[in-house]
Amino acid sequence: MPKVHKNILILISGIMWTGVGLFLIRLSFRWFFLLSTNEMIFVIIAGVLSGIAIAYFGFSNLAIKNINRINTYKENVCVWAFQKWTTYLLIVFMISLGVFMRNASFIPKFLLSYIYIVMGLALFLSSFNYYHFLLKNKYA
Repeated sequence: MPKVHKNILILISGIMWTGVGLFLIRLSFRWFFLLSTNEMIFVIIAGVLSGIAIAYFGFSNLAIKNINRINTYKENVCVWAFQKWTTYLLIVFMISLGVFMRNASFIPKFLLSYIYIVMGLALFLSSFNYYHFLLKNKYA
């Protein structure tokens, strides 16, 4: 496995969180045409407000913990170490849950749009913790 400096791991984490966040937000738009105008407005407003709250109170703390964990590495480590190995199990579960929810006909698209906006925006906003750390420690 290729080994990289800890700052590369932090950058990879930030890019992953940004990319997945934008991907989830984009997926939420695919159900908008099924919603009424009032539902769409509600989903967007509620999703944005909830996403901001989860980013601030939850995901940003996770990102900071991940940054601190990565920053303890003394030498180059495996490129896959940008996440703890147990987090990969959570990722597989979340992807499986997302596929299930998208394909389950009994889950209303109104709810799916909301969930995807919330999760996507929370990941996207929290990803900036990684970039902020890298910029702040550029000359350290």
